[in-house]
Amino acid sequence: MIRSLIARNPLVTLFSLLMVSSPSALGFTIRPTAISTATRATTTLYAKRDILKMPTETPMVPYKPPGSDYAQFIDIYSRMYRDRIMMIGKYIDENAANEIISIILYLRKEDPSGPITLYFNVPGADLRPALAIYDLLLQTRENCEISTVNLGICAGMGALLCGAGTKGRRCAMPNARFLLQRTGMDAPFRGQASDIGLEVANMKVMNDKMERELMKMTGQTVEKVLVDMKRDFYLSSDEAVRYGLIDKVLLPARKKRTTTGKDADIGAFEGEDVQKYQGEGGGSGFGSKKDVSARSRGGGGGDDDDKGNNDDDDDDEPPALKD
Repeated sequence: MIRSLIARNPLVTLFSLLMVSSPSALGFTIRPTAISTATRATTTLYAKRDILKMPTETPMVPYKPPGSDYAQFIDIYSRMYRDRIMMIGKYIDENAANEIISIILYLRKEDPSGPITLYFNVPGADLRPALAIYDLLLQTRENCEISTVNLGICAGMGALLCGAGTKGRRCAMPNARFLLQRTGMDAPFRGQASDIGLEVANMKVMNDKMERELMKMTGQTVEKVLVDMKRDFYLSSDEAVRYGLIDKVLLPARKKRTTTGKDADIGAFEGEDVQKYQGEGGGSGFGSKKDVSARSRGGGGGDDDDKGNNDDDDDDEPPALKD
């Protein structure tokens, strides 16, 4: 029976046999379902296609190393590191802090005076690991220009890190928010009552230090900062500028502008101040001002005036105008 079916239609038959014998080879999962009735029990097979996924969850982008003829795919974060750009978009604990510190130290080793850009979207951070990053940013900005951008939310110590950039280079998106708050214990602490009291006192000292750094950063008075930090203190982008936490809000430009500072319009061009036609040289040629003025003076010009144009002159060509 099987031989006769293969002889008639081998492709369809082989596909059916493969589905029954090894369905996982084609990315299918077969789930048996028992249906019981009053008289008999039957089994029905349902074929479900597995979801095709990328080999890794991190987006991959092409990158061509200097001196290489071929490009290779690397993760997007490594590609951004090549341009001295970091994206910090997760809760900052000890592991995340070690990763951020190591990357910043590597960038400092590569170029001790090159600019560094940090993009923040931080839902929160542990106090002591974030203070380690803060100290490193203060040392790094002495030689490197550090630009910080709040993309969405900077909560807790994340707001302090966003404000640790170079003055004039601390930015935020229009709908970004900041949350200033005192940070509690990183993890539940167990031990004797005296040890718990020492840990709580240590956390209070670290929070007081964070408030003093916030005073120096924003220029606010001690009384105002203490009042604001009693409860969760939310700031929009504009309020953060007025508070002194950042310097400016990144707004979309109303008009695109050229490199020369003019409005990008029909009459504004980028590049050289004097626009020339292709093939135009010296002071004469196709569409040049000399030919236009000669025609206007001579009422059509003579043989001498037409030497530069030859047979390519077009009377319908509009004169070239000055900017």
